Amino acid sequence: MTFPYVYHASYSELALPDNHRFPINKYRDLYELGLKRGILEQTRCVTPDAIDINELKQVHCPDYVDSFINGTLTQKAMRRIGFPWSEQLVRRSLHAVNGTKLCVELALEHNVAVNLTGGYHHAHYDFGSGFCIFNDLVIAAHHAIKHYQLDKVLIIDCDVHQGDGTATLCQSVPEIITCSIHCAKNFPARKQISDHDIELENGCNDSEYLAILSQSLPLLIAMHQPQLIIYDAGVDIHQDDDLGYAAISTQGLMQRDQLIMQLAQSQQIPVAAVIGGGYSRNRQQLAERHYQLLSAINTTCCE
Repeated sequence: MTFPYVYHASYSELALPDNHRFPINKYRDLYELGLKRGILEQTRCVTPDAIDINELKQVHCPDYVDSFINGTLTQKAMRRIGFPWSEQLVRRSLHAVNGTKLCVELALEHNVAVNLTGGYHHAHYDFGSGFCIFNDLVIAAHHAIKHYQLDKVLIIDCDVHQGDGTATLCQSVPEIITCSIHCAKNFPARKQISDHDIELENGCNDSEYLAILSQSLPLLIAMHQPQLIIYDAGVDIHQDDDLGYAAISTQGLMQRDQLIMQLAQSQQIPVAAVIGGGYSRNRQQLAERHYQLLSAINTTCCE
């Protein structure tokens, strides 16, 4: 039996300049690779609608939300986000954020689910940053707490960059526990305070990285006893990533994802996973790195 996943064509429908560093095609590439290899089944695909604007305003500044939707953010604000404004950008943002919310619902029903985008952890209360406009992780966590009466949601963020927006949005929300495992010397330059920040040295390799995870994550789960894990499975820790300074192999990515899935399964904690960051001009190699998450879920949770 395969696992449910969330995907919308708009995830990769965004016209960007030829030299833009964001690999917008990777969502479609991963979707097609998963279907080709049979790890994704079309019948298990759930397509999100656009999220209700009022739900965004429960987490983000209403003026910021309206300004982005209406295209009236300043050029400086858009430069900080890293994308030129367009109606396409609005459309994909609204579907992507709702995708993670829907992913949480599916995970709570089926024990595991994946949104084939997501991980917009640099989005703060009243501004976007680093290709992130609205913080889907926090919005989805709030949704789970409110509609499923959960006491604790744990966000495990394994992107190479600190989840600074997630940290600031959750500092006064005791029901959401934030854990960011990231390179200390990487974007953002000014780090924020998560509930748990685990900083890696540049060049951190597979054995070092997996040892840190295997030592820290069981303690976190025992300490907080979450009823849901939202997992940002960024692959920009890969040794060949364009924006990462870690040295994790493709096999290391698989082992990381298996470790987290096995740990959650052993504790009977549902996992809603998003694919997070990953940057490469080579589309095939990048899709292969993100594919490790799908493969890990398939071997850990579906056999």
